[in-house]
Amino acid sequence: MPELPEVETVRRGLLSSLEGHVVTHVLARRPDLRFPLPEHFRERLEGARVLHLRRRAKYMLAELSTGETLVMHLGMTGRFEVQDTSGSIEAPGAFALAAPEGQKHAHVVIDTDAGRRLTYFDARRFGFMGLVRSDRLDEHPWFKAMGPEPLGPEFTAAGLAEALKGREQAIKTLLLDQRIVAGLGNIYVCEALHRAAISPLRAGGKVSGPRLAALVEAVRTVLEEAIEAGGSTLRDFQAADGSLGYFQHRFQAYGREDEPCLRPGCRGVIRRKVQGGRSTFYCPEHQK
Repeated sequence: MPELPEVETVRRGLLSSLEGHVVTHVLARRPDLRFPLPEHFRERLEGARVLHLRRRAKYMLAELSTGETLVMHLGMTGRFEVQDTSGSIEAPGAFALAAPEGQKHAHVVIDTDAGRRLTYFDARRFGFMGLVRSDRLDEHPWFKAMGPEPLGPEFTAAGLAEALKGREQAIKTLLLDQRIVAGLGNIYVCEALHRAAISPLRAGGKVSGPRLAALVEAVRTVLEEAIEAGGSTLRDFQAADGSLGYFQHRFQAYGREDEPCLRPGCRGVIRRKVQGGRSTFYCPEHQK
């Protein structure tokens, strides 16, 4: 599943086509994705101006002039193509090895007064779209219990310490809980814990304040580096200009089982352990 940096890269790739522009035409080729599309989906979008296009965790949020927000989630295989008036196509967030699209996987088409056509493809249909009243967005079940954004000012060592207080679950598992911090996924949690020298097996409530400060900084750094590099996944993420995101080649822990630890001065070897059904990669030598 695309993680936060991938979704942020897709958002940035769609900005010039959506933000500030009017939706002129919508075509929904099926009534549902992961969930049914909202009632009167086309009518509620056509004629609306996109005031802002932002991200919350792994959701993209297009705030509309109608007082509603178009909520978009890519699921596992969702992606957009953007075609301009010349016929040139960009693919913000395309996956080079994803299942062949074909028109049968082109589920939603959105035209704007910018002269752009946005086509949403989703081979497995785990993505979804919704329309939610903008003034009640934070109360919606998708967002109501969501924790702070890891790149926002609300994500602090003090706040994280309060959320982890007394918790016996492993810190790795807790960081994937969207109620504690929003949008973190398996890959970047492994990387952040490796950089902060914290064992993914340590109980969350037993990580000290100074170490949590280091963890918060590591989370921010690894996400910002991934966004700057254009995102990363195991399926060769592509940015809006078609260039591949190569942050995966700079992973210090993820996917490097039995390889030497890259931390300067560390002679450890990266190990793999399954936690909550997900692979955790870490160095038992320096991550304590």
